[in-house]
Amino acid sequence: MSVPNNRRRDPGGLSGEVVLLWVGIVVVVLGVGSIYAAMHLGHKIAGTGVVVPTDPFAVTFGLFGGDLAWPGAPGWWVLAGLALIVLALGTLVGVALARRSARRTRVDRAAAYMGRGRDVEGLSRKHVSRTAQRLGVQAAPGLPIGVTVSTGQRLLSSWEDMRMTIAGPRTGKTTSMVVPEILDAPGSVLSTSNKRDVVDQTRGPRAAVGPVWVFDPQGIAGEEPTWWWNPLSYVTDEVRAAKLAEHFASGSRDPGARTDAYFDPAGQDLLAGLLLAAALDARPITDVYTWLTRPTNQAPVTILTEHGYTLTADQVAGVIAAPEKQRGGVYGTAQQMASCLTNRQVAAWITPQGPADTRPQFSPEEFVRAGLPSAAGESAPTKPGTLYSLSKEGRGTAGPLVTALTVAVVEAAEELAAQSAGGRLATPLVGVLDEAANVCRWRELPNLYSHYGSRGIVLDTVLQSWSQGVEVWGESGMKKLWSASNVKVYGGGVSEANFLEDLSRMIGDYDRLSSSTSTGRGQRTVSQQLHRERIMDVADLAALPKGRAVVLASGARPTLIRTVPWMAGPHREAVEASIAANDPQAKRTLREAHDEMATVAAATPLEEAP
Repeated sequence: MSVPNNRRRDPGGLSGEVVLLWVGIVVVVLGVGSIYAAMHLGHKIAGTGVVVPTDPFAVTFGLFGGDLAWPGAPGWWVLAGLALIVLALGTLVGVALARRSARRTRVDRAAAYMGRGRDVEGLSRKHVSRTAQRLGVQAAPGLPIGVTVSTGQRLLSSWEDMRMTIAGPRTGKTTSMVVPEILDAPGSVLSTSNKRDVVDQTRGPRAAVGPVWVFDPQGIAGEEPTWWWNPLSYVTDEVRAAKLAEHFASGSRDPGARTDAYFDPAGQDLLAGLLLAAALDARPITDVYTWLTRPTNQAPVTILTEHGYTLTADQVAGVIAAPEKQRGGVYGTAQQMASCLTNRQVAAWITPQGPADTRPQFSPEEFVRAGLPSAAGESAPTKPGTLYSLSKEGRGTAGPLVTALTVAVVEAAEELAAQSAGGRLATPLVGVLDEAANVCRWRELPNLYSHYGSRGIVLDTVLQSWSQGVEVWGESGMKKLWSASNVKVYGGGVSEANFLEDLSRMIGDYDRLSSSTSTGRGQRTVSQQLHRERIMDVADLAALPKGRAVVLASGARPTLIRTVPWMAGPHREAVEASIAANDPQAKRTLREAHDEMATVAAATPLEEAP
């Protein structure tokens, strides 16, 4: 009868026979070595004059065979001393192994079968440093990713790599990904979020580098509108007007909402025409909503005609002249798209507050130029700045404006890169689009992602799940965005079987050697079989422990990493000071940070922090 042995061997583990063999070797070495040392030292201490052979085995066999005499008490003292030394060393080794075992999680066994060493050489500090040197970036070699579980190798993404991070809530993506990326950026930084924690944790260190701009039209961080930005400054022609209208349309729809085949495109086109008219006439953007409440107002048509946009004028005029129900449907759809403009709190951030308004106006063009080397004869460059754009989720929020501001900055950087040496920014612009699916629904992002990497515009799109991206960009758009990302990080906390199944297949398989025992006719036979199994199955990925992440990079095998939170990095003191200065609940935040550090300290020891 055959009795299969289905116990899975741990990757890189030892079989029972090998373990017994090594135990036997250690016992023999310790026994023979101890007798050899006791005989030599004991006879010298006792002064017996006995000549002890230099061969350890000859000494052992001679002692037990009666050819050599035991040195008496001195020999026993030497053995006792050696026993104490071995016991102390064994205790230290045991404690070290126990600590190492405590640091390991249930998925760490998979690390031995995943990428390490040369498999992830493209993410090594040496490799990304060469890339930074080739691109002329001296301030930093790249952005941190984490530390490999198998070898403790630090991984970084280069200034040509576009990134995507997918991790569920409370998985540490802010502390381990978003904050370290912002703090290690060599130049200007663009960040989006729906919470104030990113601002509170990084504002202090970034303020020491250059000016800080917090776009907070919904009061998430309690920021006062001490500056303003005119969204219509982005609108220079009908193409950009259409882009801005698309941001309003995308941000105003509920996730998964169905669109009307006629009224939605017509409403978006109408909104684009009104935005262009307001920009041409140097009006505040709030006038656009006023026009939308007056469907028969001919002022936009007149403005567009006077500036030579006759076809756009005809388009708006056609809607005005349409039957009442049709016109009402188009104008009503456009009103919903621009509903965020009715919020007085929002308006204070995007319109001047009277003719005596002395607040500085934010300029995306000046922002992206800050910190870049100046040409001969030009004035010294300003310091690189940081722009935080905050908004809540849902309809009627400032999400369309956050998207518009983000696009305005990135496109300004793209234009500047096209005029720079090598067609890329001398100092990369780092953009961390946290909660991108909620507050920055940039529909064209998948089509542009890979292009930005060649321009020195390094983006990391951070999502809570695959389905979040599908709601914004569709299945094909999300796949395009995923494929265009040179570095993909999965940080756990996702329960979507299809996504995790695809991820499991990308991680790959390993060959498991199993044995079975059969007995018959007084004989025992052991046979071995080779089985192919997933390195990490769906259950492993769904329950990925905090402090672990899977990294997939172009040209590298998937690897398992320990994430390194800011509490274990070089910016810890600066971040804690920033929290104390900016967070109204600083004590609780710092306590939570210390608790999180205690949780992941075993997985990411301080000595391994970059």
